Amino acid sequence: MARLNLISIKNVILLLSLWVLASCDLLQFKNEADDQPEVESPLASVGDAYLYPGDLAGLVPKELVGKDSADLIDQHIKEWIKKQLIIAQAQKQFEFDEIELERRVLDYRYALMIHEFQKYNISRKLDTFISDMEINTYYRENIDNFELRQNIIRGTFIQINKDAPKLSRLRTLLRSSRPQDKDELKSLAYSYGTKVHLNDSLWVNFEDVIVGTPLVDIPSKTEFLRRTGLYEIPDEHYIYFLKINEYKIQSETSPLEFVRDDVQKIILNKRKVLLAKELEEEIYEKALKDEAFTIYRKN
Repeated sequence: MARLNLISIKNVILLLSLWVLASCDLLQFKNEADDQPEVESPLASVGDAYLYPGDLAGLVPKELVGKDSADLIDQHIKEWIKKQLIIAQAQKQFEFDEIELERRVLDYRYALMIHEFQKYNISRKLDTFISDMEINTYYRENIDNFELRQNIIRGTFIQINKDAPKLSRLRTLLRSSRPQDKDELKSLAYSYGTKVHLNDSLWVNFEDVIVGTPLVDIPSKTEFLRRTGLYEIPDEHYIYFLKINEYKIQSETSPLEFVRDDVQKIILNKRKVLLAKELEEEIYEKALKDEAFTIYRKN
């Protein structure tokens, strides 16, 4: 079993927490004890790998002090030990191609660098405004890609205690189409209801509306929706009012209002991809003009 070298975790935690608060160095991991200044003693070791106080610099927030700081440092040390033990076990059980491993590490490193570079430059140039015309055009031109994967409705849903007051008035208001009755319905619903959806102009997932209600057990929800209308369904504690004004069935074309956010994200992503390509070409053309690279061809 691996043990902490020279000094135990508990003996160094308080000193280490004070040292971390005063340090602004970046995290650096070293695998050889010789690489560290002589004044630093290792906190832990696993085989030939050593963990030093300097390796934990910056990992503990400055505002964290006392036991909280000590516990966090203790956690980092234990996590380091676990990782080193897994690495050691992996090296015992598998024969790694070191060259291929290094190539993958470099590829990953370069991919991260390129990603951060692109993200920084794209954020400076990206136009995030998307007009309704652009949204409508993209939706029409790609309408086959917006097939519904669920049933959706536009309507009203109220879950209310069976002993709530003014239930008769609530029923009357739900059947009313007069604009002036909507405010009263809203007042009653939010005063006594436990789950309320009153925005009947908004398309919503039918399953999200009925979750936790007896309506979940409807054998054929598609047939249920096709009947539309106003439903009142009681159980032991509640009454569930559902008024369906309009519906769309799974596999039908999604209305634009339901996928508007998705369309906006798609358009923004396309703009990002285009900016990334433009940035790549701009850098290449400049390097070509400045003769910043050379291509060696064999005869």
